[in-house]
Amino acid sequence: MHTFYRLTPLALAALAATAFAQQPAPSDGADMQALIAQLEQLKVNYAQEVRRLRELDMQVQAMQARLSGRAGPGATPAAPLAPAAASAVPPSSEGYASTAAEAQQAKQEARRSVDDVKQQQAALFSRRFTIENGLTYARYDRKQLTLNGFLALDAIFLGNIAIENVESDSLTYNLAARWGVSPNLTLNMDVPYLARRTVYQKGGAGGAAAAIAQEETNGSGIGDVSLSANYRLFSERGWRPETVLTGGVTAPTGRAPYGLDWKVIERDDDDYIRFAVPQEQPTGNGVWQANLGVSMVKTADPAILFANAGYIHSFPRGFSDIDSNPDTVNPGDVKLGGSVYFGAGVAFAFNERTSLSISFSDKISTRASTRFKGGEWVKVIGSDANAASLNLGVTYALNQHTTLVTLLGIGLTPDAPDFTLAFKVPYML
Repeated sequence: MHTFYRLTPLALAALAATAFAQQPAPSDGADMQALIAQLEQLKVNYAQEVRRLRELDMQVQAMQARLSGRAGPGATPAAPLAPAAASAVPPSSEGYASTAAEAQQAKQEARRSVDDVKQQQAALFSRRFTIENGLTYARYDRKQLTLNGFLALDAIFLGNIAIENVESDSLTYNLAARWGVSPNLTLNMDVPYLARRTVYQKGGAGGAAAAIAQEETNGSGIGDVSLSANYRLFSERGWRPETVLTGGVTAPTGRAPYGLDWKVIERDDDDYIRFAVPQEQPTGNGVWQANLGVSMVKTADPAILFANAGYIHSFPRGFSDIDSNPDTVNPGDVKLGGSVYFGAGVAFAFNERTSLSISFSDKISTRASTRFKGGEWVKVIGSDANAASLNLGVTYALNQHTTLVTLLGIGLTPDAPDFTLAFKVPYML
């Protein structure tokens, strides 16, 4: 039977005193620095011995549990622990493993909350395969005041005043698959399914300023499917964060917002359309897109720092009708503006299962351009956007393979959703 020796603070002090006694009296700063270095080394050795002692304690307890389970009525009981080791073993209520499997699981769960944060921010390369189910609700509310006339004497408005309000609710189910091809490469596929409901309100219906016209449209279907890859450039080491390069492409598999059928609600006496809405809501943006980005994660126990930045490029695509007038059909091309996105945040690991994160994200898009058949590219005024949001998230490990991720996003600019609420359940094999 092996005897375990425990390094106590008194023993550490004695070792330090011995080290000092063996050195000649310090005569200059160099001798003092050497003594300090020896003391620091003793502290490091002490910490390593404590960790080694705890691991041996778990192994001995696991072996005793197995021997007790196999022992019959006449079997000889296991020998007790040595006094030094017995004094260091905490009671079972403190979470020590009773079997070898539980000891290994406890060791793996020590970094579980950190791994869950990395899984959401970039990729977790230690997992071979992950299936993620996500459900996201987003709320939009836009109000716009339209003035059609002119100002008299810089104070009196002469003309029509129309108040427009657009309220939209969208529910997105996303099925994602992550495959760890190698320790530094992960492939991803995201397939969304959208259900949208939009309510349009317009003031001045029938020429009366107090009258308001309202119409509701819905739409559902598959969204734009995306394929991407994560490649780990650098692992976390010292001051250097884990750095991951991400590249991907998004296919226009959803219903495009161009060439839709319109529903005319109101016309003027001269047959001019005053109020019209699409009969069905789109589920995609209609064009191919490619993105390239980089993300970084740095652990600073108990905090986890992360940041990301990237660029999204949209490719031009032709459509049979790009005119917003329901009475005309004009084919042409559409080119969405490029988008730059960035964000940063911090997560705190409360324990081996739970972490809380707070982050800021922003996406800035330039103006889109359209070109009718045989014409030139024309910028679309008002198509640029700046969507910034504040995000609060909680990650909880349900078991060894399943995690529950909740995320609340609060819009900070008019182009961002008022708020988003997301639930994700990744199952890791």
